[in-house]
Order: sequence, then C-alpha cells, then structure tokens
Amino acid sequence: MQNFDDIRTLLKEDLEQTDILLHSRLSSNVALINQMSAYIIGAGGKRLRPLLLLLCARATNYQGEHHRLMAVVIELIHTATLLHDDIVDESATRRGKDTANEAWGNAASVLVGDFLYSRSFEMMVEPGSINIMQILSKATNEIAQGEVLQLLNCQNSELTEVEYYQVIERKTAVLFQAATQIGGILSDVNQVQEQALKNYGLHLGNAFQIIDDVLDYESDSETMGKEVGDDLAEGKTTLPMIYALANTSGSEKQLLEDAINNADNSKITQVIKILQSVDAFSYTRDQAKKSAELAKDSLTSIDDSAYKEALILLCDLSLARKS
Repeated sequence: MQNFDDIRTLLKEDLEQTDILLHSRLSSNVALINQMSAYIIGAGGKRLRPLLLLLCARATNYQGEHHRLMAVVIELIHTATLLHDDIVDESATRRGKDTANEAWGNAASVLVGDFLYSRSFEMMVEPGSINIMQILSKATNEIAQGEVLQLLNCQNSELTEVEYYQVIERKTAVLFQAATQIGGILSDVNQVQEQALKNYGLHLGNAFQIIDDVLDYESDSETMGKEVGDDLAEGKTTLPMIYALANTSGSEKQLLEDAINNADNSKITQVIKILQSVDAFSYTRDQAKKSAELAKDSLTSIDDSAYKEALILLCDLSLARKS
C-alpha cells in the first residue's frame, strides 16, 4: 500500500455504499436544498474524515452497517462547517469552483448549512448509542467555539503557538478525533483502544491543519483551488507566521505585523520571502511531522491489519500532500 488510491481500493465497497447513502440522505422536498447539496457534494474533496471512520471500524473488526451511516454523519457535519466558513471568510472559490455563497448568496448557504447539521443529528441517533451522540454533539460545539476563537484572533500579530493550537484542535482536529473514536466505539473496543483511536485522530487532525497552513503560502491557486495567501488576506495568524514573527526584527518584522494586523496580502511575495529566509516553512512542517508521529505511535494497541497499515500511511500522505 503506497498511496491514497490504494487506501480507497481497500475500502472500495464501504466507500461506494457510503456515497450512495450520502446522496440518498441529502434528499429533500425543497428543490433549492437538493440543488445546492448536489453542487456541494459534487465538488469532490478527499472525504478524509468519513474514510477515517470506516478505516477505524474495519481496523477493529466491525461487522455491522452503522459505520457507513456514521461516516455520512461526519461528512455532513464537515460540509456544513465549510459552508459557514466560506461565508465568514467571504471566500469566492473552494476546490477550484465557486463557493455556494458565491453562487447562491449568504442567506441560502447559511440555511442549507443548518439543514446539513440538522440532518446529521437526525441520522446520528440511529445506532442508538448515547456515547456516539455525546461525542458528536460535543464535537460540533467545539468546532463552533474554534471558529469563534479564530474570528476573535483575526488581525492579531501577537497570537502565540499555544493559542494557535487551541484554535486548530477545536476547528479541525476535533472532527478527526470524533471520526476515529466512533469507529472504535461501533466495534465495542476496550477503553485503551478507544483512547488510542481518539488520540490518533487528534494528532492526525493537527498535522493535517498545520500542513494546510503551510500550503496557503507554499502552493499555488490552481493546485489548492483557492488563492495563495487567503489566510493572510483574512488576517489569520497561522504557525508559519507565528514562527517568523518570533525570528525577525526591524523592517521585516514590521512588514509581517502590518500584513496580519491589516489583513493585507498585497505584499504576499515579500512575506513569503521573509518566511523562507527564517525557515518558517521547515519549522512548521517539522511540527506537523511531530504530530503525525504521535498519531502513528497512538496505534500500538490496535491489532496489525491492512486497515491499520492504511491509518499509518495516511499520516505520511497528510504530510506530503500538495492540496
């Protein structure tokens, strides 16, 4: 097993059935909901979070059907957060296409995001597990808190690494964690294994978001499906910038502070050169690698299998991705 396609091949039947279920559960008698849902789901994406849930369920020998249902729940929650994020960030493109708010306006996007959230809550009760419902309800609340924290920290050049991790753990890693933990709960694993899967999801989620924050500066708009420097244009202080601010002085430091405090990416070329000069990208990738290694180490109590191998491979693939 060497790449993402190999992992998808391993889960071919589960992924096909999950996709069928996803489309069927998005059905509504309101035409606009159907139209927007088809557009959003059709935009693609790796669907990494549902994939993680399916892998963790199979890695712990789950034999039922609820793993596909819960994978859909995770994807609906994630998609709802993206809809709302794009409105808050005033984003015009995602994955190389117009965002829903660009195509239909903010009002429709907010309401369809609410529909996706509420549909996910309708579905999450079906396995009859209070534990799963507690995890997902807590996760959605944590995500909302993470988004508010990020909003409060916009245009704040004094943000610390500790505060940065508080944001990304809530905004991103908590849904990874819910997906991996639920995969184990469905299999009725012991407490040690459940905690192992929970830790795996948290650390992998952190690594994934840290790499995202590097790519916002290092990648290109065609590969990412959005503009380079979007985070800077939104006044977001991410890890490369935090490191660079701590390792520059004089006019360079002032340029970085002004860019963040004014949410201004007009000097993005100069900003990137400064980040490169102090090895901010190397430092940030090293931190992502540390999180990925912690994720791998978390899996020691999980029995060896092709599914566990895939979980380990995902750590490496998350570090190497270009978009």
